[in-house]
Amino acid sequence: MRWRPPTAWTRAPSCLLAGSSWTGCISSYGYRGRDCRANLYLLPTGEIVYFVASVAVLYSVEEQRQRHYLGHNDDIKCLAVHPDMVTIATGQVAGTTKEGKPLPPHVRIWDSVSLSTLHVLGLGVFDRAVCCVGFSKSNGGNLLCAVDESNDHMLSVWDWAKEAKVVDGKCSNEAVLVATFHPTDPTLLITCGKSHIYFWSLEGGSLSKRQGLFEKHEKPKYVLCVTFLEGGDVVTGDSGGNLYVWGKGGNRITQAMLGAHDGGVFGLCALRDGTLVSGGGRDRRVVLWGSDYSKLQEVEVPEDFGPVRTVAEGRGDTLYVGTTRNSILQGSVHTGFSLLVQGHVEELWGLATHPSRAQFVTCGQDKLVHLWSAESHQPLWSRIIEDPARSAGFHPSGSVLAVGTVTGRWLLLDTETHDLVAIHTDGNEQISVVSFSPDGAYLTVGSHDNLVYVYTVDQGGRKVSRLGKCSGHSSFITHLDWARDSSCFVTNSGDYEILYWDPATCKQITSADAVRNVEWATATCVLGFGVFGIWSEGADGTDINAVARSHDGKLLASADDFGKVHLFSYPCCQPRALSHKYGGHSSHVTNVAFLWDDSMALTTGGKDTSVLQWRVV
Repeated sequence: MRWRPPTAWTRAPSCLLAGSSWTGCISSYGYRGRDCRANLYLLPTGEIVYFVASVAVLYSVEEQRQRHYLGHNDDIKCLAVHPDMVTIATGQVAGTTKEGKPLPPHVRIWDSVSLSTLHVLGLGVFDRAVCCVGFSKSNGGNLLCAVDESNDHMLSVWDWAKEAKVVDGKCSNEAVLVATFHPTDPTLLITCGKSHIYFWSLEGGSLSKRQGLFEKHEKPKYVLCVTFLEGGDVVTGDSGGNLYVWGKGGNRITQAMLGAHDGGVFGLCALRDGTLVSGGGRDRRVVLWGSDYSKLQEVEVPEDFGPVRTVAEGRGDTLYVGTTRNSILQGSVHTGFSLLVQGHVEELWGLATHPSRAQFVTCGQDKLVHLWSAESHQPLWSRIIEDPARSAGFHPSGSVLAVGTVTGRWLLLDTETHDLVAIHTDGNEQISVVSFSPDGAYLTVGSHDNLVYVYTVDQGGRKVSRLGKCSGHSSFITHLDWARDSSCFVTNSGDYEILYWDPATCKQITSADAVRNVEWATATCVLGFGVFGIWSEGADGTDINAVARSHDGKLLASADDFGKVHLFSYPCCQPRALSHKYGGHSSHVTNVAFLWDDSMALTTGGKDTSVLQWRVV
C-alpha cells in the first residue's frame, strides 16, 4: 500500500481533542556551549540561567528543579543579566514559520521571577541573528547593547524600557563574539572578536570607536572574552592563550600574562575577592589568578566534558563552567568539577523509553549513548560508541538495549552495566529503526538499504540469530510497529509505502483482511489509518519525523520539521485533526516517545541537540 500526502481534502469533522494536554516543557536536557559564550549565570534565587534550543532554563541546583522561559520561536544565541539580577535579555536567530514566513531575529527582555515578557526589541531591525547582548551597569541598567550577524555586524544601543534604539554603528566585517558595557562608565562599551577589540564611546547620541593597540605584542587571531576588574581595568583572553590587561579608559595593554593557557582562553570571570579565573579551550584548564596576576591554583576539566567555554561565579568558592561539549560543571579550582548538566553535541535522532521505569535513552551523531533518569534529569550512564548513532530500542525486559548506527552496524548493550553484549552488521547503510517484538522473541532492524533484517532472540535479548530479511520496499525504511501479540509488524518507507510482514517467514502479508483487526503494540509509523489526521493539507510526507501513541491508547504526539510538537487524540483518523501545539525546539524535532506510565513525554531536537520533557495533565 502506498500513501499519498493529502492535497485537497474536504473539511471533515475534526477529531475532538481529549481533555489531556501538556503543561509545556517541564525539563530540558543539555546546554548550548558549542558555539555560544558568556551564557551561564547564577541568580540570587540560587538558580543558574542558561539556554538550549529556544528555551531559557532557570535551574535550581539545590532543589533539582527547572523553570523555563518559552517566549522565543527559534534558537537563542545570547543572554545577559541586568544589574537588578532579575531582568534578563535573550537574543535569537532568524527563523521561518511552517508556511515559509520569516521569523525575524530579535531580543526579548523578560522577568526571571514571573517568566513574563517585558519588552521585545528589534523586530525588523536585526539581520540573521542577534549574537551578543549586554546591559549597561552603572546608570540603573537602562541601556542594552546588541550586535547582529549582518555583514557589518551592526552594534546598536537601546533604551530597552522604551523599546527605542538610541544609536547604531558598523562594528566589524569579522565575527563579533562579545559586546559589553563598562561596569562603572556608562559611556564606554567594548566589543571584540576576530582580529579586533574596540573601545566605544557613547556620547551625544553617537558612537565612536578606538581600536585596541597590541603594540609590541602579537595581534591575536581572535579576542575571545572580556571581564572587568574592581578598579575598572579590562582583561581579555585570546586565541593565542594570552591574558592582557587594558588600563581603565585606555586602549593600550598595561599588563600581559603571555601563554596563560595552551590554546585559546574562552572564559574569564573576575571574582568578588579580587582574584580572576580563566578557562582554557585546548588545555581545558581552569586557572585562578591573584590580584597581582600571579597564578595561584589550577585544575583540569575532565576530557569527556570538553574544552571550557564560559566560567561563572557561584556562592562561596563555587564556580560553574559551561563547556563546548554542551555540559555544565559545578565545583572549584580547589576541589575540581563534577557534572551538573549534560547534553548531546551533534544531531540527535535516537530515542527510546524504558518499558517499566522512568528512564529513557538518547543517542546521536556525536557517538554518545545516554541512559537518563526522567526524575533526576541526570544521565545514569553514558557510553561512547564507535559510530554515529541513529536509533534505539529496549528489550521488553529492559535489561538490553539495541542501538542502530549510520554505518549498518548495530549493538546490544546491557542497561545495568552498559557493557557491550554483541555487535552486528547488516548492510552498510543507516539503521533507522531497531525494535524488539513485545514478546521479546524477535528483533527487527530497519535499514536505509530498503531491507528489514529479522533476528530471533534468546537469553533475555543477549543472544540473537539472523532469521532472514524482508525485501519488498523500494525505498529506505523509516518506521516500524509490532502487533501486540508479536504475530506481525508493519513498516513505512521513504516513498510513503506501508507494508505488513510475517516475522516467522520474513514474507510480506498481502491480504488486507489478515491485518485489518490487528491490535498494534505501538504507533510510531507516521503513515497509517490511525494517524491519518496528523497531516495538514498539502503536507510534504517528510514534514513529520516521528509519532508516538501513549500506552493507554488515548493520545498521539507528533514531531515535525518546524520545531513543533503536536498532541492529538488517538486514533487520529479525520483529516486535519485538531491538536495542541507546543514550541521549545528549534529547527526539526526528530523523535517523540511516552514514558512507560504515560506521565511524561520526551522529544529530541535535531540540530538543536536538545531533549525536552513534557508532563501530561
